[in-house]
Amino acid sequence: MNKLVLGNLLYRPLRTLIGIFAVAVEVVMILSIVGIFIGQVAHTRDETGGIGADLIVRPPNSSFISGMGGAPVPAKIAGILAKVPHVAVAAPVIQDFSLGGSPELIWGIDYESFNRLKPFVFIAGGPFQDPNDVIVDDVFARTDGGHRLGDTIQIKNHPFHICGIVEHGRGGRKFLPIHTLGTLVGNPDNASLFYLRSDDIQNQELIRKEILATPGLGTYQVQTLAEWMSLMTPAHLPGFNAALRSVIGIAVVVGFIVVFQTMYTAVMERTREIGILKSLGASRGYIANVILREAALIAILGIALGIGLTFVLKIGLSYRFPTLPFPVSLGWRLNATLIAFTGAVLGALYPALKAASKDPIEALAYE
Repeated sequence: MNKLVLGNLLYRPLRTLIGIFAVAVEVVMILSIVGIFIGQVAHTRDETGGIGADLIVRPPNSSFISGMGGAPVPAKIAGILAKVPHVAVAAPVIQDFSLGGSPELIWGIDYESFNRLKPFVFIAGGPFQDPNDVIVDDVFARTDGGHRLGDTIQIKNHPFHICGIVEHGRGGRKFLPIHTLGTLVGNPDNASLFYLRSDDIQNQELIRKEILATPGLGTYQVQTLAEWMSLMTPAHLPGFNAALRSVIGIAVVVGFIVVFQTMYTAVMERTREIGILKSLGASRGYIANVILREAALIAILGIALGIGLTFVLKIGLSYRFPTLPFPVSLGWRLNATLIAFTGAVLGALYPALKAASKDPIEALAYE
C-alpha cells in the first residue's frame, strides 16, 4: 500500500508540491505569529526583571502594559515615594511606545535614581552629559552595521548622540534623560510610573500600605514586580488570544482547502483506477486508507518543510532586526504539527469517503 501511495503522489508532482507547500505555509504562519507575539511579551518581562526594582507604582487607571500610559503624573512624586519608610530608591520613568522606523519602547530616566536601582554596566562611554545624549544597550549597538560612541541616531525624528553603551537587560534598548523625553511627548516634568527598591524584600507589603495611606496617592496602583510579571502573559493582554486564534484559524482554513482540493482532484482523476482496485477485491476501508495516507504524507512533508522555513525566517529576521525576539518553542512546534496534521486529514476525509463509496462497475466505465 505504501508503494501505491508514494506512486500516486509522484504521478502528479506539481499538485503534490502545492499541497506540501500549503501545509508548510500554515505551519510558518502559526509559528511566526506565535513566536513574535509571545517573544515580545517574554522579552518585556525579562528586561523589566533586570531593572533591580521590587515594586512598581502607577497612576490611577493606567495600563500595566509598557508604553501605553503616556506621562500623566508629576515626576516629583518620586521624592515623596523616596521618603516612604523602607523605600531605598524611587526612580521616575517615562515609557513611550514609538512607531518610527520599527516599533520600540523608548525610556526616559532620571539617571541618578534609575542607576541606583541596579547600576548600569557600561561597555563604552558613560552617563548623560547633555540633554541630547542617549544611552543604548549592546544589542542595539550591533544593529544596522553597528553603532559607536558619538554616533548620531534619530529618535522621534530628533537627533541624539550616543554617550554610552551598556549591557542589555535593563528594561529598554534606548534611554534618554527623562526631561528630554518628557519634552518630546509634551510633558517635560512628568513620568509614566515609578520603580521602587525596598530596603528589604520582606517589607514590600508595608511599603504598599504606606503609599496608599499617603495623601494624594491613595488611588495609585502599587504592584510588586512578581505581581506585574504574573500579568505579562497572553491571557492578560487585550486581544492577544483573539488575534492568535484568528491567525491560526486562517492558517487552518488555507491548509484545509488546499489539501481538500488536492485530494478531491486526485480522486476524480483516479476513478477508473479505484474501480480496478475494487474489482480486485479492495474494500472501502482499503480505498479510504490509501487516500488518507496520501494526505498524511503530504501533511508530514509540509510540516517538516514549514518548521524548516520558520527557522530560515527566524535567521533572516534576526539578521534584519536583531532586537526582535522570535522564539520557536518545542511546545508550539508540537501544537503547529498537531493543528496542521489534523487539518490535512480532515481535508482529505470527504475525498476518501467519496472514493470508497464509488461503484466499481461505474468506475470501470468512467472515461
